[in-house]
Amino acid sequence: MSFIEKINPLQLDILKEMGNIGAGNAATALSAILNRKIDMNVPNVRIVSFDEMMEMAGGPDHVVASVFLRIEGDASGSMFFILTLPVAQYLIRQMTGDETFSIDSTPYTELAFSSLQELGNILSGSYLSSLADFTRLNLYPSVPSLSIDMAGAAISYGLLELSQVSDAAIVIDTVLEKDQLLAESFDGHFFLLPDPEFFDIIFAALGVTPND
Repeated sequence: MSFIEKINPLQLDILKEMGNIGAGNAATALSAILNRKIDMNVPNVRIVSFDEMMEMAGGPDHVVASVFLRIEGDASGSMFFILTLPVAQYLIRQMTGDETFSIDSTPYTELAFSSLQELGNILSGSYLSSLADFTRLNLYPSVPSLSIDMAGAAISYGLLELSQVSDAAIVIDTVLEKDQLLAESFDGHFFLLPDPEFFDIIFAALGVTPND
């Protein structure tokens, strides 16, 4: 059993609460930028294998928008935020005011690219800030790496070293609720890929022991 599979239901509940706080922070930041109400929530937190990660992103050949960063400081790890292309396109259109923007049309304009970068900063930063605030640990992100690529290529980039010590990840489902412009709710996936000591440090900071 890998270290990540030893996480108990209480610890998963704690991670879900962190995810909800992060989603709330991200929704607040996006609402301010878009000048419209954005709702995000976290319906579930799960432990999945790397193969399941790929399938949740639509399969290795499915093109997605992804944000990747390394977590550094008192605890280290990696995180991905995977968005479907319709959601990424919707948010970029709202951020730029360009209703003609198409995620399929490359190369992107400088404005579209910078808004995609800002989107990555908001989403990843909101989740990491909630984790740092919740645990009172010094955690900070590397510069997020953004890509629109096949899920297999995007995710494999972050698994090269981690796959040597683990074969599973924590997935925090994130739902962007429908509004007047979204015909239906869209979901994204926040993947937390901890280094071996990550959860020992996180849960010790919260006073949660493995047997709680």
